[in-house]
Amino acid sequence: MSADKDVGREMHALARRLFPICRSLTGNGVRETLAILRKHIPLKIREIPSGTRVFDWTIPLEWNIRDAYVADERGSRVIDFKKHNLHVVGYSTPIDRKMPLEELQKHLYSLPAQPSAIPYVTSYYKRRWGFCLAHGDRLRLKKGIYRVVVDSTLKKGSLTYGELIIPGKRKEEVFFSTYVCHPSMANNELSGPVVLTELAKFIMRNPRRYTYRIIFIPETIGALAYLSRHAREMQKNTIAGFTITCVGDNRMYSYIPSRHGNTLADKVARRVLRRLHPKFKEWSFLDRGSDERQYCSMPFDLPVVSIMRTKYGTYPEYHTSLDDFRVVTPTGLEGAYRVYKACIEHLEQTRRYRAIIPGEPQLGKRHLYSTKGKSIDRRTKTYFDILAYADGTNDVEDLSKLIKVRAAEVYGAIKVLLNAKLLKEV
Repeated sequence: MSADKDVGREMHALARRLFPICRSLTGNGVRETLAILRKHIPLKIREIPSGTRVFDWTIPLEWNIRDAYVADERGSRVIDFKKHNLHVVGYSTPIDRKMPLEELQKHLYSLPAQPSAIPYVTSYYKRRWGFCLAHGDRLRLKKGIYRVVVDSTLKKGSLTYGELIIPGKRKEEVFFSTYVCHPSMANNELSGPVVLTELAKFIMRNPRRYTYRIIFIPETIGALAYLSRHAREMQKNTIAGFTITCVGDNRMYSYIPSRHGNTLADKVARRVLRRLHPKFKEWSFLDRGSDERQYCSMPFDLPVVSIMRTKYGTYPEYHTSLDDFRVVTPTGLEGAYRVYKACIEHLEQTRRYRAIIPGEPQLGKRHLYSTKGKSIDRRTKTYFDILAYADGTNDVEDLSKLIKVRAAEVYGAIKVLLNAKLLKEV
């Protein structure tokens, strides 16, 4: 337990280091973030050029920003990007103009219900500029002429993402995805990248059956771009996948299932949460809102779920400057890390079984069934029932529930059937 607490502090320190960086869908902020993460794990950095078609989407121009502010008539900055990078609407086009407050107000965003919070606003796919500020500060703006400066560029460049493939003994893959496009919000989204970085370190230092595919991407367009390159192999090889987001607070645990809620990832998520945090909240797939939207969409339909602390959009600090290190704590991060680590351990340790012989096998010639008459004892019935449900998706716990036999008995019967070459692990 103490080791995990040390991990919590380390993840918290990494999140604090990444917090000031201005990230967006594209640009140097993403590259800087991935370069720091690459010092911890051996990420491969990939680039996809602006203008590349990604299914129904197009990789946008690359956006970079150097400075932005609104100054009053005395030259004092009343809104200053350098104090908090949420002050600028993401992807704001460049401007350097003077205008009256009445005109400026059309480009300002604030939250009357949260007067001390700076909102997070973006405009990735429509050209505009804008500033965000606390509503209390907005009310204090005086009539007059303001100088408005956004020193940004929108040019042909690329979308950047990080990828790490950790080979295992088998080709079957466990997939992890998180995103790196959110600026200066601790839970959404620095908790995901720092937890996934630590999980990658855990995976690399332990023996493993499965291959692990780990990506750090911009949300939505990054997931689609990655699918455009890797969907075929992922559909073939992925046995379970997880989108990691909003995993740093101390409030609760929650889970969003895959499209039908019946995949191996769903099974593992529910089992681990029931064991470690039985009061977790299970949402519907209809409540999805992160990159599980892309991975579970047709025709991909990947077995991807999301285990979170408090779900995105349901905590008051979400998408505001209040999402800071009063929300995200070492203990919160450590708890999420332990849950995901338990999922990995469950996947690695659990065995599923498939019957080998077409139809019902002849147990008698293998001395597993009486050759006198039709009477079937409990042990023989257990053999038949296991073979009936051994379709490659069920493990000992599943089979125990399905055939209503204690797990220890099921495990013993499976050993017999494996030795008789009537069953195989998958």
